[in-house]
Amino acid sequence: MAEVRYTEDEIKSLDWKEHIRLRPGMYIGKLGDGSAVDDGIYILIKEVVDNSMDEYFMGHGKILDINIDETKVEIRDYGRGIPLGKVVECVSRINTGGKYDSKAFKKSVGLNGVGTKAVNALSLNFEVRSFRDGKEKIATFRRGELVDQSRIRKSSEPNGTHVIFEPDPQIFKNYGFRTDYIESQLWNYAYLNAGFKIKFNGKTLVSKDGLKDLLSKKTQTEALRYPIIHLRGDDIEVALSHGAQYSEQYYSFVNGQYTTQGGTHLNAFREAVVKTLRDFYNKNYDSRDIRTALIGSVSVRVEDPIFESQTKTKLGSTHIAPDGETIRTFVQNFLKRELDNYLHRNPEVAQELQKRINQSERERKEIAGIKKLANQRAKKANLHNKKLRDCRAHLSDKRGDEERKLATTLFITEGDSASGSITKARDVQTQAVFSLRGKPLNCFGLSKKVVYQNEELNLLQHALDIEDGVENLRFNRVVIATDADIDGMHIRLLLLTFFLQFFPDLVRQGHLYILETPLFRVRNKKETIYCYSEKEKQAAQDKLRGTPEITRFKGLGEISPGEFKDFIGDDIRLEPVVLREDTNIEEILAYYMGKNTQQRQEFIIENLRVEVDEIEEAA
Repeated sequence: MAEVRYTEDEIKSLDWKEHIRLRPGMYIGKLGDGSAVDDGIYILIKEVVDNSMDEYFMGHGKILDINIDETKVEIRDYGRGIPLGKVVECVSRINTGGKYDSKAFKKSVGLNGVGTKAVNALSLNFEVRSFRDGKEKIATFRRGELVDQSRIRKSSEPNGTHVIFEPDPQIFKNYGFRTDYIESQLWNYAYLNAGFKIKFNGKTLVSKDGLKDLLSKKTQTEALRYPIIHLRGDDIEVALSHGAQYSEQYYSFVNGQYTTQGGTHLNAFREAVVKTLRDFYNKNYDSRDIRTALIGSVSVRVEDPIFESQTKTKLGSTHIAPDGETIRTFVQNFLKRELDNYLHRNPEVAQELQKRINQSERERKEIAGIKKLANQRAKKANLHNKKLRDCRAHLSDKRGDEERKLATTLFITEGDSASGSITKARDVQTQAVFSLRGKPLNCFGLSKKVVYQNEELNLLQHALDIEDGVENLRFNRVVIATDADIDGMHIRLLLLTFFLQFFPDLVRQGHLYILETPLFRVRNKKETIYCYSEKEKQAAQDKLRGTPEITRFKGLGEISPGEFKDFIGDDIRLEPVVLREDTNIEEILAYYMGKNTQQRQEFIIENLRVEVDEIEEAA
């Protein structure tokens, strides 16, 4: 092995923008292309909006204007504006900002002085305009490098900050904005700041009742057992109810930041609900029975919050202030007082809530025996050797492996040939394969005990570690990889039914995807083009001309491991499974997976006509 040099010449110092561009994951998490809700281009938007929301929380500016087209983002707030003499430094000098002193931003979310600097460094073009007390300052950058800055001059614009940027295509490959993701993100800001107006691409987003409105919208297609309980206090707001689903469903926030991975505040909320209800009903209910089907939201304000990453998706703070009480005690005391008072004042709600808890208790005891036997079978099946080919990211618990674990993917495929091809082509560090045996059971309309009674489904939930919910989900991306034929489509629908019926949070949180694989390979002696549709095949034929060789892939097993490596590598095509807020899961499953209906037959016939027309047009 050649000796690796380690001298003074190998020691390098990077300036702020070089380091951000070299290691963007440290600042904005994963890059992505915009197909997932937590991809980097949305984090860039969030970093700028967070600054505007901090201004609003400090009492400045009641409107936020946001306009986004295919590549450009414009965000205009009406706060105080960046101090004009420090405009350039605030967006280009790392660890520079006005939030280190809690007197200026007492309970801000952006405390590290990094946010807009990361946006600047990762943008092809970045422009900041600050308007303050009848004067303005403008600075423009390209990939973090200052291009031009104006002198401080007079202005008739109202106070505030206007940021314009374009994500750099060198960093974000083939990216595209999904406005539904952005609008959902912006609605959270509206819910957390009742009365605040956000104008997004001409549409006004505003909330009157805060977290109550959030839960109302999130559950508008679900049957709630009782009206949403909405409680407000100093630095805390909660809303909760029980639905009909099996899983728990939470939305948690800290200082206006959507903490998708929860943290100490959410843990405290879950504990406090259990303790308060046990005390109220004077019965030692199992915590699982209280929390089954619970839909809740909690928002807290914390001084100097500590998050577990720069993207601020999980709170690590244990106290509401450096010298204050613990978050756990703070949340428990609030719920013990306010939720207890509410239930005493609303006995009909208290009665319905208890009925839901009792129902969960009966269902849990009913499947307890089945569950024990199913777990024993899963253990005997030697899961990790026969059904699941795991990845190495799960074999180490060393510090520093968390980022790699966030990159983990599980491919769910059917048949030995398909799973064999993916297994040989995968990245063993982060990609795993689960092999189905035949078509899974149609779960529509069945109770959860069927998951334990059906060996295939039971092994799948164990592979994912979602038996008790998605909190312990072992893979960040769960990818359904089936053949592009009728049988493959049927298996895909059966798996979608399984997840939507019993584990909808896995879909809601953006973990479920469909793998797109090429239908055709078009090649001549000089070039090979893989095509994902008839239209792409025709374009490839036109490009290569002559008589290129055309191969139609009928199944995943026909694609060699060498070729498969390209399709599940950096250029992987994944279609996210997205649940819109107005999606009624029960209705959509009944339509696609229930008994045949006239409407479904008409839908199939109409779409077959469209497909034939497209094929004829391409030919």
